[in-house]
Amino acid sequence: INITVYNILGQSVTTLVDEEKPAGEHQVTWSGVDRHGAPLASGIYFYRLVAETYSSTKKMVLLK
Repeated sequence: INITVYNILGQSVTTLVDEEKPAGEHQVTWSGVDRHGAPLASGIYFYRLVAETYSSTKKMVLLK
C-alpha cells in the first residue's frame, strides 16, 4: 500500500503509508505537515492510494 499527498501543483508533499498491509479496513490520520514536519497551508490537496492492481486519486481540503 502506498498513500501519497500532493499539492495543487501536483508536487508530492508527504507519504502517509508505504508498507505491506493485510487485507481489511485500515485508518490513516494526516496532521497537515509535509515530509519534513513543516506545517502546510490550508487549501486543496490530493491523495493517491496505490495497492497492487488498484489505484485511486481523491481531492481533500486542509482547514486550519
